[in-house]
Amino acid sequence: MNNHQPIIQTKKVTRVYDELAVPVRAVDGVSLTVEAGEFTALVGPSGSGKTTLLNLIGGLDHPTSGKVWVNGVDISAMKRNKLIDFRLHNIGFVFQAYNLIPVLTAKENVEFVMLLQKRPKEERERRVRELFREVDLEDRMDNRPSELSGGQQQRVAVARALASKPKFVLADEPTANLDSKSAENLLDMMARLNQEENMTFIFSTHDQRVIDRARRVVQLVDGQISSDVAQESVVAR
Repeated sequence: MNNHQPIIQTKKVTRVYDELAVPVRAVDGVSLTVEAGEFTALVGPSGSGKTTLLNLIGGLDHPTSGKVWVNGVDISAMKRNKLIDFRLHNIGFVFQAYNLIPVLTAKENVEFVMLLQKRPKEERERRVRELFREVDLEDRMDNRPSELSGGQQQRVAVARALASKPKFVLADEPTANLDSKSAENLLDMMARLNQEENMTFIFSTHDQRVIDRARRVVQLVDGQISSDVAQESVVAR
């Protein structure tokens, strides 16, 4: 399944928050390569730097020093407007807090990314139908986020992340607010997309269920990689 093409590379990436009273070195000289088709978990205690590293990979934050490449493109050198456009067409995001737009329906939330991409209406409608079948929420497309459970909102968030047909998906604590059944359903869906469509997923997580499903676990301590281990998924679905 893995075609051994690096999709993400970081070289000695550091992020220092020096605007604080006491400067914080959240990520400290991290070099990491992720290949297409990986299902990788970034793990570590709170404050270890995993969310910051995820944000640097996704271009949501800029490194203080070091480089980040996505598909061979140095995003750490990009100007803001170009970076926004690059993210829109290459990277899908799933956030812990879902980040759905409350006044839009589930369908409109998913379609919004494609509107920004200026996709034709017929293509948008076809893609939305496909995605809602994939996340098993065809009957909730017209509901607003407040009318959906946490698990349903997170599945909508995954559909939105996939709408742009990204090169990879970054998921920040995607199961943190979910009950056990919703979390397992979400992980089943992501694992299926990974296996059947070679979709690359990188998680930051504390959740042992996510760690058990990952085929690679990168442990961060004090902003540095302390271990990087390939593993067989404990749970195969």
